[in-house]
Amino acid sequence: MLLVLALVPLYLWKRRQKSESSREHEDETQVEQRETVVRATGTRRMRRRPASSAASTSSAAATIDELADGSDDEELGDGYYTAKSSKKKEQKRQEREAQRQAEEAARESKQTKQSHYDEVRRRKEEEREAKERALEEEAKARQAKEEEAAALEFEKWKGEISVDAEGTTENEVQDGSQGLLFDFVEYIKKHKCVPLEDLAAEFKLRTRECINRINSLEEMGRLSGVMDDRGKYIYISLEEMRAVADYIRREGLFELKSWKVHVGFQHNELLVSTDGAVVVVEGDGFPIKVGKNGTVLAGFPQSDLKTAIDTAGDFTQMAAQVKIKGTQFGVSPKATPMPKTIKLLNDGYKCPSPKRYKTYMQMCCKRDPKFKTKNTTIKFMPRQYGDLSFTYDVLSAFENKYQAQVTIDNLSPLGRLDHWNLTWEWMRNEFIYSMKGAYTRKKDPSECIYGAQGQYYQDFDFTSVLNCQKKPLISDLPPEMENDDKLGKLPYCCRNGSLFPSTMNETKARSIFQMEVFKLPPDLNRTALYPPQNWKIEGTINPDYKCGPPIRVDPSGFPDPSGTGMTSTAVASWQITCNITRPKPKQNKCCVSFSAFYADSVIPCNTCACGCEKTSKCDANIKPLLLPPQALLVPFKDRDKMAKEWNKLKHLGAMPKKPPCPDNCGVSVNWHLNSNYKTGWTARVTLFNWGDDAFEDWFTAVQMKKNIADGYENVYSFNGIKLPQRNNTIFMQGLKGLNYLVGEVNGTNPDKDPRVPGKQQSVISFLKKNTPNVDIEAGDGFPSKVIFNGEECALPTDFPKKNAAFKGQVGLLPAVLLALLTFFLLTDHLH
Repeated sequence: MLLVLALVPLYLWKRRQKSESSREHEDETQVEQRETVVRATGTRRMRRRPASSAASTSSAAATIDELADGSDDEELGDGYYTAKSSKKKEQKRQEREAQRQAEEAARESKQTKQSHYDEVRRRKEEEREAKERALEEEAKARQAKEEEAAALEFEKWKGEISVDAEGTTENEVQDGSQGLLFDFVEYIKKHKCVPLEDLAAEFKLRTRECINRINSLEEMGRLSGVMDDRGKYIYISLEEMRAVADYIRREGLFELKSWKVHVGFQHNELLVSTDGAVVVVEGDGFPIKVGKNGTVLAGFPQSDLKTAIDTAGDFTQMAAQVKIKGTQFGVSPKATPMPKTIKLLNDGYKCPSPKRYKTYMQMCCKRDPKFKTKNTTIKFMPRQYGDLSFTYDVLSAFENKYQAQVTIDNLSPLGRLDHWNLTWEWMRNEFIYSMKGAYTRKKDPSECIYGAQGQYYQDFDFTSVLNCQKKPLISDLPPEMENDDKLGKLPYCCRNGSLFPSTMNETKARSIFQMEVFKLPPDLNRTALYPPQNWKIEGTINPDYKCGPPIRVDPSGFPDPSGTGMTSTAVASWQITCNITRPKPKQNKCCVSFSAFYADSVIPCNTCACGCEKTSKCDANIKPLLLPPQALLVPFKDRDKMAKEWNKLKHLGAMPKKPPCPDNCGVSVNWHLNSNYKTGWTARVTLFNWGDDAFEDWFTAVQMKKNIADGYENVYSFNGIKLPQRNNTIFMQGLKGLNYLVGEVNGTNPDKDPRVPGKQQSVISFLKKNTPNVDIEAGDGFPSKVIFNGEECALPTDFPKKNAAFKGQVGLLPAVLLALLTFFLLTDHLH
């Protein structure tokens, strides 16, 4: 039994050996067949394709045959299979050898390439290491310099740092100075413009600590720049500072007096406050809407910028910084609200277009070489010429108060003020204690008691103070107060607010009043004198004046009261210059109507010439309706029926759905072409006063087109003169005793008759001798500008048109037919 068990494994081993020999034989057969197919493709390269799938199939088939009949394998001869196997093995060995040689060649090629790549990488690595060593050496050198500077800096700070005997505070501060301060300075220099919040977050400091550190570094010369109110620090290197200083030393030989800058705001900004300048604008002060046309800033309190030569390079006297606070519209939160442009407005400078950057813009203005400066020996700015001039003279100065005199001069030949009201703005909490020659419209001591004035003057009796307003309203006294011991007895005072042009009355072209002004800290010094800002003056029916900022001028001179001929000068003087502005459309105060002898209809005043109320009963944007001449004598509310009847009678077209709105003017002027003949022509001027108040000493002026005024001959019911300094302008005023234009009064029967306006008229004659090519009826006979009491009146847009009877195109045929008809009638009558 044991023998049988021993023979069974031997038998199984023998069977496995035969099976493997048979499988190897079949594999070699399959390989030979497959290699023969590959060679048949015509390629010379010996290729051995994988035959795993075929071998597996062949092996499987051999196993099945072996199980079917195991005796067939035993019957085959071993010699045949041995020779066949040796041949195939040799062939396989050769193939493996060729494959091995090919693999070795590939490996050698790959090794060659890898060696080349390694060499290139090694060289690059050596170059990088050399650069790093150079940078390390440079950093070490820079660190050594910084350590040396930090040591010097620490020596400066050491006196301000207390050191305990047992501690190591000095070493800690020195290490912090060498590291933190260096990074702090380099960060600012790198970013140039640094928001303080970002800087504080970067170095884990508070914003106030960053500001203090920047100030300390600036004092030590480590940093230089500007810190604006937007929370940003702008770094400016010393080289840039020196370049600016060198340029100023080379070019800045002229002091910039009373500087003015135009800022072209473009986002409908609303200015709330300014620090370092005042806004030159009409209105009631802040807030100021500047719109899209910008505004003008004038220096205050530092109005003059001195040169580097005169101040030894002191930038506090050479430069001015203005801080503006306001509200913008139509700009996204992330956008920067930059103005459109900036420009220096002082005479004698040429300014190019500004260079725009993301958060700032700059411009460098140069002196105009063609500008000729007047050779003057005065210390301050020369006096300016304008239509109206104020002079603010300080007559005497004390520690906490001063005596001032205000002089108003009308310098325009056509300017005028009636019942003037003057206002300004105190910038340093001043208040008016008393006044002579004028008075303030309001007296309220509570504004002083509860204001900064009451906090300083705690024992002061403010009940006797004249005015405590920041913007007082000042008016002239009536003539009966001229000789009052307390309020009057000043030259040129008490005119009831009337300022006439010099062409009308030279003695009434000036007005004067005086006042006592109290000051507050920090201006408690006799030399701390500041004039009020934002001057504005207006009258009843008078032109609008736009005033500039106060300009320091040489002190005014006055005749000494001793009568010795000596001249006394003021302590300090400022001049404020104002000019007449042209009224905007529908903002006039008077209007003009046109009529002519050759036209039936009158061209009335423009619709809403002097403004309109918001109403739905009339149309403010259409032309006025043509009127009959008699309609000019009645108020507008009584013209509606007359206009409708006249339109129907003259077939002037369809009436509008809504009637046009009235002109709403208190004064109207009618210009009527009266005649036109071969050697000359005439016109009639009629003045209408539709208000309740009368106009005393009125005047009117007409400016003609081209050179029409050269033919001026005479004015018959007025005093008239052609102004030599104003081309083509004729000045007219009432005769003595007839210079009173009364107001509107009731009609004869107030229940039925309309009110009657005050009226004055005169005929003006012209000759054609000096104006041969004048075409009166084409429009040359109508004025291009009409002024009443200094105010420019609104003119119609159209001229009167000729009627059919005046057109002149009658022709020859109708005249011949008329003559023939008359001839036949007469002939028939004779027969």
